Amino acid sequence: MRILSRLGLMLPCVGALVFAGCVGWQPGSGVASQRQADTMTAQVNAAIARFKQRDPSLQRFFDEAYGYAIYPSVGKGGFWIGGAHGDGAVYEKGRLVGVTSITQITIGPQIGGQAYSEVIFFRDGNALATFEAGNFTFSAQVSAVAATAGAAKNAAWNNGVAVFTAAEGGLMAEATIGGQKFTFTPITH
Repeated sequence: MRILSRLGLMLPCVGALVFAGCVGWQPGSGVASQRQADTMTAQVNAAIARFKQRDPSLQRFFDEAYGYAIYPSVGKGGFWIGGAHGDGAVYEKGRLVGVTSITQITIGPQIGGQAYSEVIFFRDGNALATFEAGNFTFSAQVSAVAATAGAAKNAAWNNGVAVFTAAEGGLMAEATIGGQKFTFTPITH
């Protein structure tokens, strides 16, 4: 009985790790192909349109940012231990420069699942370089602004970045600790 109890506690952990690590393709190390990036283009364009529709004032960040990373769909789920994963694209001065993935493991009271889009704007080349070097992590619960009408008007840069999310579906109740981790893979042209 004790073994079954421990197994019951371990299954959510294993499920979260599998969910966070195996959903979609992962850029990993090396160089991404243009074909990989092209598969993201339609999804990225649709996500940008959704963000701008929800908050037209977000255009200011698209205009002012040195670059941005956009994740058209991030899946998140958990029961005490959770995970999130999504793939996206990175743009510098309006030009596609790489593919990216976002992964998050969370621990704490949580239940449910949801899908959301996320965009991270980089104010300058230094902020983008930090992201591309793999030295970029933060807690989305603290740093992200929900993309709703007018939200971007009052949003400010924080350490060279501004982050917006838009819920796409699902329901999740959580009070978690954890951070998002990002990978970046440059594209060969």
